[in-house]
Amino acid sequence: MVNKQITWAERLKAYYYLCRFDRPIGTELVLWPTLWALWVAAGGIPNFKVLILMALGAIFMRAAGCAINDFADRKVDGHVERTKNRPLATGVITPKEAVAVFILLVLASACLLFFLPIATFYCSFGALFLAFIYPFMKRYTHLPQVVLGAAFSWSIPMAFTAVGRPLDLTCWLLYFGNLTWTVAYDTQYAITDRVYDLKIGVKSTAILFGRYDVQIIALLQLISLFLIGWALFRDDILHPYGTIALSLVLIDYLYQWYQIKDRDPQRCFKMFLHNRWVGILVFIGIFMSLL
Repeated sequence: MVNKQITWAERLKAYYYLCRFDRPIGTELVLWPTLWALWVAAGGIPNFKVLILMALGAIFMRAAGCAINDFADRKVDGHVERTKNRPLATGVITPKEAVAVFILLVLASACLLFFLPIATFYCSFGALFLAFIYPFMKRYTHLPQVVLGAAFSWSIPMAFTAVGRPLDLTCWLLYFGNLTWTVAYDTQYAITDRVYDLKIGVKSTAILFGRYDVQIIALLQLISLFLIGWALFRDDILHPYGTIALSLVLIDYLYQWYQIKDRDPQRCFKMFLHNRWVGILVFIGIFMSLL
């Protein structure tokens, strides 16, 4: 039951937590691939208006995804140590309020589309669909991380349409490279909650992969590295800075494999957070190559 004594200041703070603005890692993991795609698609620094609109869209849609995710998980978050203090789990805000926040953020994102090409508008329906269905997938399939990867990667084709470039092979190589990377890091994240998920019946790739989880994470990361490298090669931006950046990413992956080999939940979560450096390194490589 919602606490009737809560003040508006406390309620606004709860909305802030609902949207995970206090945890920017999710926004970063959406934003960096968006920037990769914008720079690659534009062949250099993109139009400033497009850059700002796409960045805001990534921020709004990630927040919307968090709101609908907490709505979907409102009955199970209280049973998981890491999520038991979320606003819906504690009753600070109601399920209806969470849905309202989701709708408002989607509308805010939709308003941005009026300033972008019509192709981007049509492409956005894919992002909305994936963002909405992802939180519910963990009830029906062990592959919700794949749906999350598809959702997090959808900004890549949107970025291509935003700068007027066709959805060519480079676009889809970046898309699937980002998707496989997302499945890898979100499996690291899922290992953190695996004990709780098994108890409450929530499904994940961490459960599906079982004792081969670390090996499959490594394989997915290598596939991601190959696909992104192929995309950069196609656009003649792999050498030299792209190659340097991807080499550093590989070193980072080696560090991650060492850290998660014992499947310690805290280390797995720390390595999940560490993936922001993967996004940053790839962007720096692209940026430097296109100067």
